[in-house]
Amino acid sequence: MLTEEMTALREPTTTEAPAGAERPARKPATAKKARPKGIGMPNDPVADLLTRVRNAAVARHETVSIPTSRMKAEVARILRDEGYISGFEQPNARELVLRLKYIGKTSAVAGLRRISKPGLRVYARKDEMPRVLGGLGVAIVSTSSGLMTGREAERKGLGGEVLAYVW
Repeated sequence: MLTEEMTALREPTTTEAPAGAERPARKPATAKKARPKGIGMPNDPVADLLTRVRNAAVARHETVSIPTSRMKAEVARILRDEGYISGFEQPNARELVLRLKYIGKTSAVAGLRRISKPGLRVYARKDEMPRVLGGLGVAIVSTSSGLMTGREAERKGLGGEVLAYVW
């Protein structure tokens, strides 16, 4: 026989859910913290630079601002020396500003492609330097003597990591 206490324990009350339909307790709603713009660092800084230049050229911007690093400054130097941008400056320690170059309404940069990526590194020997568009474009190569074009690396007899193609 069941006592009154036992029946009270077995019978669900009106505020409880039936035995088979238990729901987990809801977590209190928390507001997401707003992340300040410009703080997040990309996983591939060189690809970020190339994408910013590509987007600015398509949008016909005169300048493009990017977070700076020594490698990005060297890529900018190569782009300037090869005539793809009109110049660059570093107004402060955290920013690099590239001045894009236009011929009429078209950008001097027709295309940019990242070759060696963090997930798949691409290297070239000194005698197998890639030619971009049959010599019309430039391959940017990271060698033991620093960043340089594929032609310079071939002339100096150096191989290295092929960072990007620019045409």
